[in-house]
Amino acid sequence: MTANSENQKVRVGIIGIGNMGTGHIGNWLKGLMPEVDVTAVADRDAKRREWAEVTAAEHKINWEIFTEGSDLIASDSCDAILIAVPHYQHPELAIAGFANNKHVMVEKPAGVYTRQVREMNETAKNYDLVFGMMFNQRTNPLYIRMRELVTSGELGEIRRVNWIITDWYRSQAYYDSGSWRATWAGEGGGVLINQCPHQLDLLQWICGLPVRVSAHAHEGKWHDIEVEDDVTAYLEFANGATGVFVTTTGDIPGTNRFEVTLDGGRLIAENGELTLDRLEVGISQWTRETTQGFGRPGVTREVIDTSGVNPQHVGIMNSFTGAILRGEKLLAGGEEGINGLMLSNAIHLSSWLGRPVDLPVDEDVFLEELNKRRATSRLKENVESVTFDTSDTY
Repeated sequence: MTANSENQKVRVGIIGIGNMGTGHIGNWLKGLMPEVDVTAVADRDAKRREWAEVTAAEHKINWEIFTEGSDLIASDSCDAILIAVPHYQHPELAIAGFANNKHVMVEKPAGVYTRQVREMNETAKNYDLVFGMMFNQRTNPLYIRMRELVTSGELGEIRRVNWIITDWYRSQAYYDSGSWRATWAGEGGGVLINQCPHQLDLLQWICGLPVRVSAHAHEGKWHDIEVEDDVTAYLEFANGATGVFVTTTGDIPGTNRFEVTLDGGRLIAENGELTLDRLEVGISQWTRETTQGFGRPGVTREVIDTSGVNPQHVGIMNSFTGAILRGEKLLAGGEEGINGLMLSNAIHLSSWLGRPVDLPVDEDVFLEELNKRRATSRLKENVESVTFDTSDTY
């Protein structure tokens, strides 16, 4: 029995009740996840466990409280787990969940390096369990419609991709708020691994993965940190299209503009709006057939309808329980988490080696380079003993 058949709810244990974990609990308490019953929580921080006790008393919740996620997983307190702890621990806990017959939902990112995530994915194949990834931006009608237009072929092949996502500003005080923050040993990276997993996932979800990356990831450029806070990556795709991905935590006010140029038009996602500059004649045909040296085909601007619900985290969790209870299709399968992480790893590795790298990345070389940085990280404590408040980004 994978769920409580009496009331058709999935008993969920949440591992990590920092920002994200408590956010999920808040949604549940509001009744936004009607097929979820949070029956267990775990956190190494005694203050968070005290919070869980107080919350249980206030709301008459009968949940079990654990210090270690591994103990929660090994117990019979839940049918499924939601992992909301530091990045390095995601695959390890997911694998333990599978081994203990638990359905698994993983907060982003899937992990820090693709080799450990690949192991998680391969393990998942051995179990008839639901495995999901918390890619809540995939519920946004804007990105759903953008993906439909790109992947349908209606506008022809992609020619160019540009995403400037620089509205992630963080102060030095933010980084100083935890010894684990922005460290190779604690987080495994900076803006790419903390703030940008959703954008890297969306880029590959909509446009596909590039086949080669050349990148500059500046470490501690705008802050006193050891990881990257300013990134520019040049992307090359299999069909000859190119792209640029730019991000930083050092700009004010910053920009969030995602632009995809295709043979038949240009899509622009900015300020919550999706526009399409549709060409009367595709670029390839016009270039080949026109007799005009400077002429251009006509362009019509359309504002694409992106109305609809955007349930975000709630939508992903309701999809998860629907998959468990009724076999419904997940909005984001857990095995897909490796794709955006592959792009993140490629950007890091290209910058570290000072040369272009092909995708899929050489996982052994990446881990070797990452471990060099972990060995000299400012975070000197054993990472497993450190109390974390996980990613503050949505």
